[in-house]
Amino acid sequence: MGTLVLSLLMAIIGIALIVQAAAGDGGVASSLLGALFLAGGLGRVYVERKRGRRT
Repeated sequence: MGTLVLSLLMAIIGIALIVQAAAGDGGVASSLLGALFLAGGLGRVYVERKRGRRT
């Protein structure tokens, strides 16, 4: 459960960075970092859901 929450938080941070960069307050580095956070967070959610709950 904790992995899913942190993964979604990473994705939300990525979206916020991309929106900030699109609004003109960030540069290329902010856009790239936002895209990496978004991809990392969504990738972790995908892998966690694909793997299923193993306790």
